[in-house]
Amino acid sequence: MKTLVIGTGGREHALARALARDPGVSEVHAAPGNPGVATVATLHDVDPLDGPAVAALAASLGVDLVVVGPEAPLVAGVADAVRAAGMAAFGPSAEAARLEGSKAFAKEVMDAAGVPTARAFVCTTPAEAASALDELGAPYVVKDDGLAAGKGVVVTTDRAEAVAHAASCERVVVEEYLDGPEVSVFAITDGTTVRPLQPAQDFKRIHDGDQGPNTGGMGAYTPLPWVPADLVDDVLTTVLQPTVDELARRGTPFAGLLYAGLALTSRGVKVVEFNARFGDPEAQPLLAVLESPLGELLMAAATGRLADVAPPVFAGGAAVAVVMASRGYPVSSSSGDVITGIDAAEALDGVQVDQAGTAIRDGDLVTAGGRVLAVIGTGPDVAAARAAAYAGVAEISFDGAQYRSDIAAHVT
Repeated sequence: MKTLVIGTGGREHALARALARDPGVSEVHAAPGNPGVATVATLHDVDPLDGPAVAALAASLGVDLVVVGPEAPLVAGVADAVRAAGMAAFGPSAEAARLEGSKAFAKEVMDAAGVPTARAFVCTTPAEAASALDELGAPYVVKDDGLAAGKGVVVTTDRAEAVAHAASCERVVVEEYLDGPEVSVFAITDGTTVRPLQPAQDFKRIHDGDQGPNTGGMGAYTPLPWVPADLVDDVLTTVLQPTVDELARRGTPFAGLLYAGLALTSRGVKVVEFNARFGDPEAQPLLAVLESPLGELLMAAATGRLADVAPPVFAGGAAVAVVMASRGYPVSSSSGDVITGIDAAEALDGVQVDQAGTAIRDGDLVTAGGRVLAVIGTGPDVAAARAAAYAGVAEISFDGAQYRSDIAAHVT
């Protein structure tokens, strides 16, 4: 099987790496990729938002499967363009990807499907937002309705901050605060059959102790030894399958990766948000311990044959990812800082490094984005995996590097 991965980030590096180790995959291509992806795939220059260009590239390479990684190309209809050209694509249609592209649409689908989620108001004016904030009370949760690269959500007890965020967005969803820890459950689906993956947890805020502004994610780990043993079965029954069934009923089947961000509240499991693709950074530790052939799973989902493939199997033990971000992130990001130590980190037992915001300049690997690297450690348990990840982090340096020191630190 020949595959083509679309995207530029750490998620795409993880996907390409997992595809490259699948014995059923003969070639891995990526576009446009990054220097890390280039170590496991052949790179090609294409605009990832240009569906016809992506389809033309896939046809010229003779690939069997196109894997669309990021949310923006999915919402732009890149997977549709590939399928229209007669090739298999892993990723939902633009219409189904509205589940991530519009939080208001996601609320509508959940309401119709009976999926448990937070009470919410969709607001288009400052007056509507102010009324919703007063109705629901603090802590205030204000979400930009559209895509915002993981940084469109404000959770605060400061009403003025909540009002300001709402005013900066064209349309927002103001919703009640959900108590309890948050977990992530991904599922591969062909629009009918749903195959959930094991749970993961990410860390959104920039600083230790969940302080500072939200980011796209500063680290993650899997599995979660503290969650109920029946969590995945419960989420499949109450969240994932009903959502997939509702989208099928509407004539817009969701085939691809469905991500459910969940809060384990005092009133049961509730959906915080949906994504239409592998989340970054949770994808990195999950794919690091996935034993099932990834290409087989994704191709089966893309061609409506997922029921014929065995459910995903994960290795024993655990994986922890620690994100290293550039100076100024998430408000800004420093670029052009030389990165050293990746080879030394990957020489350590149980360590791999997925590149996200990197580039080559004058022969050096340099920073080129907010979140630069994810250092993934694996081990027999979370503590061992965490130790491996931070040993890898200690080998890597670049000016202004920032990372949290408490990823998976309090897992029992």
